[in-house]
Amino acid sequence: QVQVVESGGGSVQAGGSLRLSCVATGRTFSRYATGWFRQAPGQEREFVAHISWSGASTIYADSVKGRFTIARGDAENTVYLQMVDLKREDTALYYCAADPWGRATKEPNDYDYWGHGTQVTVSS
Repeated sequence: QVQVVESGGGSVQAGGSLRLSCVATGRTFSRYATGWFRQAPGQEREFVAHISWSGASTIYADSVKGRFTIARGDAENTVYLQMVDLKREDTALYYCAADPWGRATKEPNDYDYWGHGTQVTVSS
C-alpha cells in the first residue's frame, strides 16, 4: 500500500511562485509514475503534469507548459511541482497521484494512489 501526502500550497498573488511537494510512504514509490492533477470548484479534475518513474520523461498540460516543472527529488519517495508565473486560473486543489504500472498517462483513473490535496489560491 502507498500513502501519498501533498504539501506546499498557499495563497499568492498573480505572477508569484510556489513549490508543491508529494511524499509517499509504503512500497517502491520510486518505481511508480507520478502525476499532478488539480480541481477547481465546480470543475472536473484535470491533468497538470506527469513524470516517469526514472524521471527521464515528463508530460505537461498545455495550460502550464513553460510555467510548471515536475521533478523527482533526491529522496526516492518525493516528487515536486515547481510553479512560476502563477495565474488566477491556476487556483485549485492540487493532488498528487501514483501509478504503479508506470504508464505515461493523463487519465485520473489510471492512477491508483491519491493524496488529499493541497490548496493553491492565486489572487490578482
